[in-house]
Amino acid sequence: MSVHTMETLTLFNNEPYRRAFSAMVIAVVDNAVVLEHTLFYPTGGGQPGDTGHFTLADGTQIEVIGTVRDPLLPSIIWHQVQQCPPHLCTGALVNASLDWERRYQHMKMHTCLHLLGSIIDAPVTGCSISADKGRLDFDLPEMTLDKDSITRDLNVLIEQGSPVNILSMPAAELPTVLETNPGKTARPPAIHGDLRMVEVSGIDLQPCGGTHVHNTREIGRVYCEKIEKKSKSNRRVILRFE
Repeated sequence: MSVHTMETLTLFNNEPYRRAFSAMVIAVVDNAVVLEHTLFYPTGGGQPGDTGHFTLADGTQIEVIGTVRDPLLPSIIWHQVQQCPPHLCTGALVNASLDWERRYQHMKMHTCLHLLGSIIDAPVTGCSISADKGRLDFDLPEMTLDKDSITRDLNVLIEQGSPVNILSMPAAELPTVLETNPGKTARPPAIHGDLRMVEVSGIDLQPCGGTHVHNTREIGRVYCEKIEKKSKSNRRVILRFE
């Protein structure tokens, strides 16, 4: 199969809580593997790529140390492995498992950052997520942010237990979304001409390709650890789980 005709079917968009799956290998290059479909989320939108392991038919375990999209063909997802054994080849069947606790922390923090964006009225200029913390950068020239207020307001929203829904919207409607949500990204993921939208019911709606929890109460308590001035007009807000 030519690399130009390959495509990895994504399972993580519709099944973010699923932890394991089986799939056929469709390409191996050095220590990188492409599967016919995957639950492993590839690095993007500030969210790290998933880690985990593959198990081959003979019991061999292979550590997956990262997951990325192909820089030229983004429909292809590469699983970066610690070491690729000779018998891991095209056509092989693997049983794959996520490092679930790490992924679930990413899901919780990603949803929490959507809440953070909803309470700060400024354009978002950057995002980063890890298993224990997350941050958003805002285009905000004046220092009007307060750690205690952010902590209080976020935990109030979390405790509301609002549902988190995944919606689809025609890409042509993006200008309307940006008009009503001026702080949101202007470069959303588009799938077959549609935008993948993440809605925190009654709180936030924005284009996003990441994985999220089903209800804000799953996030648990968080606190604003730090607010940094990164430039004349850039403020960085860093959150951590309690």
